[in-house]
This record gives sequence, C-alpha cells and structure tokens, in this order.
Amino acid sequence: MSAAAMFFGTAIMLLVLIGTNSYIALRIYQGVKCIIPQISAAIFFIIGLFLVIPFILGFLRSQLPLPASVKNTLGVISSYWMGIFLYLLFYFVVADAVILLLRITKVMSGPVPQNTYIISGLLVILATIVTVGYGLYNAGRIKHVYYEIILEEKIMPSELKIALISDLHLGALKSEKRLGKIVRDINDLEPDIVCITGDIFDNDFYAIHNPNEAKNLLKSIKSRYGVYACLGNHDAGKTINKMLNFLKRSNIRVLNDEYVVIDDRVVLVGRLDPSPIGGFGDMKRKDMEDVITGVDKSFPVIVMDHNPANIGEYENKADLVLSGHTHRGQVFPGKLVTWAMYVVDYGYYRKDGNNPHVIVTSGAGTWGLPMRVGSNCEIVSIKLR
Repeated sequence: MSAAAMFFGTAIMLLVLIGTNSYIALRIYQGVKCIIPQISAAIFFIIGLFLVIPFILGFLRSQLPLPASVKNTLGVISSYWMGIFLYLLFYFVVADAVILLLRITKVMSGPVPQNTYIISGLLVILATIVTVGYGLYNAGRIKHVYYEIILEEKIMPSELKIALISDLHLGALKSEKRLGKIVRDINDLEPDIVCITGDIFDNDFYAIHNPNEAKNLLKSIKSRYGVYACLGNHDAGKTINKMLNFLKRSNIRVLNDEYVVIDDRVVLVGRLDPSPIGGFGDMKRKDMEDVITGVDKSFPVIVMDHNPANIGEYENKADLVLSGHTHRGQVFPGKLVTWAMYVVDYGYYRKDGNNPHVIVTSGAGTWGLPMRVGSNCEIVSIKLR
C-alpha cells in the first residue's frame, strides 16, 4: 500500500470516528439538556472527541515507541470503549430510525417532544449496559462444537480425532485468562492431533503479559501426534521471530507453506496467510501446487488456512480445510457482515464432490473488544473417518 493511500485511508477512518463519536455525544446531550437546560453542548462534544484519541492509539499501540505499561493501558481503554461505542451507536441509530418512522407515518407530528429524547436516551444506555455486560460474560465461556467428516474417496485405516482452535489473540484483553481453560478442555478431548489455525498472537509478541506462563500452558497440551499451527494475519510484524521462537518452545510445530505426514496415514498442510499485518519477514505465501509437490495422493490431505476466503484454491487438492479468522462477526451485527463477505463464515460447508469439506471456527478468543454477542468462543472436535 502506498503512503498516499495509507494517509487517505487513515484520514477517512479518523473522520468517521470523529463523526460517530460526535453523533453519540449529541444524542446524549439532547437527553441531558431536557433535564438540565443550562448545560453546554461543548462539554459533550469535547468528551466525544477526546474519546477518539485512546480509541486510535489503542489500535496503533504496537507500532508506537511507548512503554509496555502505557501500551497495555491504551489497549484496555480502547477495548472497552470500542464495545460501549459500538452499541451506543447501534442503539441510537435504531432509536432515531424509530422516531423517523413515527414522524413519516404521522404517529408523531410537530417537533420531537422533549421526553422522547429522555426516554430514548435512557433506553439506549440501558440496552448498551445489558448488551456489553452480556458480551463480557459470554466471552468468558468456551463452547464445544462437534463434526464428523466421512472421506468416502480416501481410505482411513482408523478414525482420527482432531481438536481445532483458532484466534487465541494472545496479548489481547483477557486472552491469557481463558487460555488455561482452553488447554484443559482440549486435553479432556484426548485428541490425536491439535490444529491451531492462526492468529495465535495479537500483532505484538510483547503485548503478552506473562509469556512464560502462556508457553507452559500451551506446552501442556496433550495429543497423540502433536500440536500443529499455521500463521494468521495477526501473527506477523516486527516481532514475528519472537512469535516463532515462542511457538517452538511451546512444542507447537508451525507449518509455513509446508506439510507433514502423520502416522503414515494423513497429510497435514499449513498455509501462510496472504495478508499478514506487517509481513512475515522473508516468508511469502506459495502456490498450493508447489506446497504439496511430492505428496502421496492416496493419503487424505488436511489443510490449515487461517482465512476461509482462500477455500477456492483447494479444488481437487485437499480433502478437508480448517479455517478461522471470521470470529463469526464476534459481536452482533458483525455476523451479518461476515455472512455477506464469505462463502462460509462459520460451520461446515462443501461446494460439491470435487471440493474439500470445510470447517470454519468462530475462534477461541476475541479481537479488539473483549466481548461475544451472537457468537461464541469455541473449541471444535472433529472425527475424521
């Protein structure tokens, strides 16, 4: 991306954030003014504009030369405000749409009554508190999802149990808190192999508060044939080498556009993400044909590819594709966006008999706001036979 395009994109994002924060400030001001007529609108707009600053700095913190404590504080502020901002905006838009509809249908005539601003504002704030509270609670729960895949075209001497997780986002708010439960739940499944389909990190290795504890937890994952991972778009940037070394010390084998034959009966392929944030250093994504050169085609081929947007590459080249990335939108109405963006944004999919089975997980962690509304953190158990 050119410097001009980056500048233009940043300017547009800044204008949108300022505009939406100002809109929220205006709507809150309208309700408060009905109760305290002498209050100045400037107070609310200044607060609204001020909140844009930690919001942006929270996103850019990994790129800024700031002490770790400052970066962590910015991350906490921006993460919580992101969720509050999202639902204040969503519910105020819904409230204003209802008011507009009432005026169009002549149910409400003349100027909008003052008590309408008070009541709608209170309802929006209440709905936001309830939704954010539920989202924080739900993000702490781990759901288990099960699939059974029958490979009719390939011979499996015995069934293979796969535990699939994705999008841990270590370094994100509350990511390390849920890691212990994720590991315990995986071990309870007694899988043959564990697959981690990317976004293990949250852009910056140094965002992890206790790397040694996280390493020991990951190292304690138990499976018959090992733990394997591919890199996602957030497993990149300036600290990529630190990330790779961490995974190696955690007994996680990273497959960077390469494959491994497991128990002389199945081929597991790991793909590099095509759009890493900050790059994978010298590593670049290869063509699938080059990756599987020399593979015995009589073996079932399982592919770990972080982004399900890439599933079109695997016609006649793979039997099962495992992905993550979408978070299933993570928070409503985000799932409507991912549903529209991807052929499959969650769950099981198969186009036809010439294409692989595809499983997309909503992920075991959260990105940005530490909430789940309309989606779940999950561990996927797959029986392959």
